[in-house]
Amino acid sequence: MAGRTDRAPLLDWAEAPGLSPVAEGPRGYGAGWSRTPPGELCPLPQLEDDHIAAVFVVTFDPRSGNIVEWCLPQDVDLEGVEFKSMASGSHRVQSDFIYFRKGGYFGLACFANMPVESELERGARMKSVGILSPSYTLLYRYMHFLENQVRHQLELPGHYTPLEAFYEDKKGVLPAGITPQSCQPSAHWLSTIHKHLYPEMKITHPAGCMSQFIKFFGEQIFVLWKFALLRKRILIFSPPPVGVVCYRVYCCCCLANVTLPGVGVTAPESKPFFYVNVADIGTLDDEVSYVACTTEKIFEQKQDLYDVYVDNQNVKTHLEHLQPLLRVNTADKEKYRRLNDQRQLLMYSQEVDGDCSSCEEDLFILFFMEQNNRIFQILLEVASSQDKTLTADHARSMGLDPQGDRNFLMDLLEVYGFDLMLVIDNPCCP
Repeated sequence: MAGRTDRAPLLDWAEAPGLSPVAEGPRGYGAGWSRTPPGELCPLPQLEDDHIAAVFVVTFDPRSGNIVEWCLPQDVDLEGVEFKSMASGSHRVQSDFIYFRKGGYFGLACFANMPVESELERGARMKSVGILSPSYTLLYRYMHFLENQVRHQLELPGHYTPLEAFYEDKKGVLPAGITPQSCQPSAHWLSTIHKHLYPEMKITHPAGCMSQFIKFFGEQIFVLWKFALLRKRILIFSPPPVGVVCYRVYCCCCLANVTLPGVGVTAPESKPFFYVNVADIGTLDDEVSYVACTTEKIFEQKQDLYDVYVDNQNVKTHLEHLQPLLRVNTADKEKYRRLNDQRQLLMYSQEVDGDCSSCEEDLFILFFMEQNNRIFQILLEVASSQDKTLTADHARSMGLDPQGDRNFLMDLLEVYGFDLMLVIDNPCCP
């Protein structure tokens, strides 16, 4: 918005800087734009209420540490948000953004660190401005507004008028009988997405998010894919900035998308927790499936809290029965080659034919969705047959290595409730 200053960003929330262009978007939100968020799938015609449950400002006080200095509504429970919205180690970076969970709510906070000539503040002023919503569906719609507001709060501490106006415009009241705990996001795609799937469905995401994710992990993306599909507890460690790591949480969840009706009813719900800290240990201890990230190295020692630990590009597990899944096999390498071939073909068509109707992000997400659909379609067909026997030929048809993926297949049958006989011989056992 030309001419806008950080001191009067009253209209920023009307913008949608992270949205992905589509052929025909919801007209109520501007032609050619889809409002579906990171990690959720929605048909284009479906418009969503953009309700915000709370808005807050967190500051670092040299004497008291992280504190909530202001919020609306004033009686909202924000216990722990002061640490979720200002990640451990944030003082080492100039700016960051953080997705997190607070009970049944999801939050997005933007952090900034500004040098000041003040002995009282020890030479640095650090604040985060954030929001809570019953769903992460539309949080990143307000990223630009929050970024402007945290700069505004650093330069003019205590001036909350734009935040008050924002809250009055966007505040929502949960329907009677609906609690924050019961108002969960549609992260359990496997059993619910088929209810809303239409040919014009579009998946949107932060630009470049999935492509950077795949380039970062390389062939190991298929190791993460298996763990995500098995609904394992996946914890990603990284020092700040944590924003890009929150996107890795989202991308990891995207690897497990399946759109076949009735698949995944017995599987645990996949929950994106985004950023977690030591205050979340009790919550994580009760979860059977999640994907989260942290900046706190102490989590690595708490092996009862996770199944898979990701440190930079190192994917590892302390569980012996899962360790065979860490090896990239020949079928994984073939899938990775095919994925790169499709990417090259897309780039060629964009350059030569000027075809901009498809993007790299869609290609990656649909690649894994089609791969998953193929696996479960074959499993459904075998389950409906008389002998209910899964063979090496079936595994190859799924794009799997009959030997290298034997353990993966066995776990898959158990997690998703398929009562089939696996007759793939183990070469170690004559």
